[in-house]
Amino acid sequence: MNTGHSKKHRVVILGGSFGGLTAAHELRRLLPRGQVDITVVSKDDRFYFVPSLPWVTMGHKTLEQISFQLEPSLKAKKIACIIGEAERIDAGASKVVVGGKDLDYDFLVIATGHRSANEAVPGLGPFDGPGHSLMSPREAVEAGEAWHRFLDDPGPMVIGCAPGASCLGPAYELAFEVDHALKRRRMRHHVPITFVTPEPFLGHFGVGGMGRARQFLEGELEHRDIRYRTSVAVSKITESSVELAGGEVIESRYSMIIPPLAGVPAIARSAGLGNPKGFVPTDEGFRHKEFENIYAVGVAVGYPPVDQTPVPVNFPKTGHMTVQMAKTAAHNIAAAINGGERVTRPPFVLCIMDMGDRAAKMLADPVRPPRNRVEMSVGRRWLWAKQAYAPYFTWKMKTGRV
Repeated sequence: MNTGHSKKHRVVILGGSFGGLTAAHELRRLLPRGQVDITVVSKDDRFYFVPSLPWVTMGHKTLEQISFQLEPSLKAKKIACIIGEAERIDAGASKVVVGGKDLDYDFLVIATGHRSANEAVPGLGPFDGPGHSLMSPREAVEAGEAWHRFLDDPGPMVIGCAPGASCLGPAYELAFEVDHALKRRRMRHHVPITFVTPEPFLGHFGVGGMGRARQFLEGELEHRDIRYRTSVAVSKITESSVELAGGEVIESRYSMIIPPLAGVPAIARSAGLGNPKGFVPTDEGFRHKEFENIYAVGVAVGYPPVDQTPVPVNFPKTGHMTVQMAKTAAHNIAAAINGGERVTRPPFVLCIMDMGDRAAKMLADPVRPPRNRVEMSVGRRWLWAKQAYAPYFTWKMKTGRV
């Protein structure tokens, strides 16, 4: 679709995290201010480097150290910023309702992320039940406060993921980080740790596995005396236990369970925009399958599972993958405006898993099998790399150097 050069186009981006900021800054780089007005709508007034939330829980970082204010950062790049939540999208009329007011667009990028479906597991909480989660800044802080109370009166612990979860990595990271922290305090012998996951095997990650990750993770958990259960569904969390669907009850004084994710309410309220779970169907260029001027990136995209598993495990969308999607979507919007060629790029995944005393780097290209390349490497250098990359990436997002 070539819309010509005569009019000034309006691009609205819903979301101020990895996908939204990458799309905004990439569009500003590709399209001059005189040609396009860009507006970012974000329900949060700060950007958070979400992969660092386990460090917040463990007390290694504060929320202030992994975040920055959105509005000054965006205005410096001549990008408008509205702090508020999209209520509904009228795709037919090309309007978004924000704060009761219509916001017109020529192109829309949905980078709204997810809603944590904590209600899927009774007792998960964390603000209305004893369980803990790491899927938002507030939850990470709450989990950290509970962790420090736990250290004063330790006991059994359960860490893992609920059925239907897709963001599995933080559960593995927290299990390793907790093990390392307890050993440093010489308290590990007071804390039996059990890892529970809906995955059919360790290291499935919702992508069918990644090379030798399965064998590596099985060996690591066994070496660290962390018991594990695969293909299990957490059905209830109480103050003293985690209950599984098969009837097994595991004693636990501290339970951190990653919930399944759902689409945000705005998608659910917008007729014809999302699938039944509230995620947006797109083509390989991240354009909506029915509305040519709507794009979606990151967790908002509706990817089907890689395979059918006995207990549901959903396809993950990491921050690294989200950045790739956002760059592709920005390129394709610029192409639609200026008449260039569209691109389609299947995302690959590169992640570094903190293991307390070292880290594991894992790469799968593309993320969905079959793949051209799978790599895995373990060592202290990857922990240093992860520690250095977090502030570097946050600085890049703050200054628009995407």
